[in-house]
Amino acid sequence: MYLPLALAGVSLVFTTVPQLNAVFTPGPQAFTSPAFYVEALAASLVAFFGGIVAGLLVVSTVPRLLSLAMEPGRTYPLYGFHHSIQRAITRLTNIRFFTTLFGDSSAIVHYLRCLGYDLCHVEQTGSNFGSLVKHDTPYLSTVGTGTMVADGLSIINADFSSSSFRLSRTSIGPNNFIGNRIAYPAGGRTGDNCLLATKTMVPVDGPVREGVGLLGSPSFQIPRSVLRDTRFDQLAQGAEMRRRLAAKNRHNAVTASLHLVARWFHFFVLVLITMTAVELFPTLGVPVYALAGLLTVVFTVFYFALIERTVTGFRPLRSLYCSIYDPDFWGHERYWKLTSHEYVQAFNGTPFKVLVWRLLGARIGRRVFDDGCAITERTLVSVGDGSALNAGSVIQCHSQEDGTFKSDRATIGAGVTIGVGALVHYGTTIGDRAQLAPDSFLMKGEEVPPEARWEGNPAQEADTVRDR
Repeated sequence: MYLPLALAGVSLVFTTVPQLNAVFTPGPQAFTSPAFYVEALAASLVAFFGGIVAGLLVVSTVPRLLSLAMEPGRTYPLYGFHHSIQRAITRLTNIRFFTTLFGDSSAIVHYLRCLGYDLCHVEQTGSNFGSLVKHDTPYLSTVGTGTMVADGLSIINADFSSSSFRLSRTSIGPNNFIGNRIAYPAGGRTGDNCLLATKTMVPVDGPVREGVGLLGSPSFQIPRSVLRDTRFDQLAQGAEMRRRLAAKNRHNAVTASLHLVARWFHFFVLVLITMTAVELFPTLGVPVYALAGLLTVVFTVFYFALIERTVTGFRPLRSLYCSIYDPDFWGHERYWKLTSHEYVQAFNGTPFKVLVWRLLGARIGRRVFDDGCAITERTLVSVGDGSALNAGSVIQCHSQEDGTFKSDRATIGAGVTIGVGALVHYGTTIGDRAQLAPDSFLMKGEEVPPEARWEGNPAQEADTVRDR
């Protein structure tokens, strides 16, 4: 329902503002008038960039005022006044547009501080946080000095029961590296210099873990780092690091600018579609809005597909093993920021989802059912005929550990089932008719034999997991 409501809302705003009312002068002559497009251009610029400025002002002030009504450690009933306040704080401070814009760059620490994070003394790396970081409240979130977060961090500040909730401070220690898709609770028992690998379940009991790595669910200890990942350490020290960080910041600034321009132009075309629908409404009636909605979807798919292919130079991505201060990694960051695939989820469970993946460069076979899979590097993925990709599953062809970045292909055979919430890492191969159980994590370099069933985090053959 959001599309018709949005069209109606935009048309209401444009027709009630006297300065914009002239745009909607009835008659076909409006489409041949340069003023029509000039005013659409001006309206889109004001609405888009003005909305960004207004949004930053709102998220940095309104939630902070609302947080004055919330007291850490106090128990509040669900669905009451304080629950509404907490929901408002969570929604206002978790706007995806801003974390995408500032993430994977030096700007993200300033944005999070503006929200209310306690980041202690920041050691700038240019990749302190990714573009997917969430929280219940930023005012009770602390991240220690020297800690780097890859992507997908969820800071849990609120504990809920069936009837009430309370807020607590969540603190992540210094010099940690937080991998992908980590949910960090308020009582997490990790301290200094820890590595939390992808999808690790953070322990909430026992001794405080320090100087170790944690992997799996339930988690177990692994080495904090391996010798291979120290290969690029010299690039993250001294004058060389400062020089490369400055170059990375310049590259990221250009990337953010391109991101804004690309998103604005998309918005500009949607404004034109909306204004045209409003102009034609007296003549064509309600069907014109249905046509506008269809045109919006078609344009969005092909527009972002063109951007994605342009960013990659109309070539597949290549495997990488490099430092985060290497220009090859900066190019990969640009690929993440400029290529949007959130809209793809609108096609979940339909045959159109596979068609869009193919348009974006993924090699997808026939009769593949996709009920909500996310593919981060489309051109590095191949999926065989008759496979099923379930809701919440992820095919992620990259990994970052401290200052080292790695990416490689993921190959999924025919008739494979990827369970709900499962994650397939880079450099993996899944044989024909194999199954990966729900919420499993298939680690980098694993090879699943044909017709096998693997489960667990990290994933292993089902019989092995049960015996363990």
